[in-house]
Amino acid sequence: MSLFDDDRPKQPSAHEIGSDLSLLSEDELKSRVALLQGEIARLEEEIATKTSGRKAADSLFRF
Repeated sequence: MSLFDDDRPKQPSAHEIGSDLSLLSEDELKSRVALLQGEIARLEEEIATKTSGRKAADSLFRF
């Protein structure tokens, strides 16, 4: 163990819902917000893909 070792708990690279935010710096919090915004965009794109696929299938099988 070095004199300069950081004894603070290591923060995960991904955000865990409900985790303690009090130990995070402003930059770390902003990074997590950006991470979550990217994930939200990815989820919304997948929803749009599935919705358009369902609409195409519905129009194909209408009588």
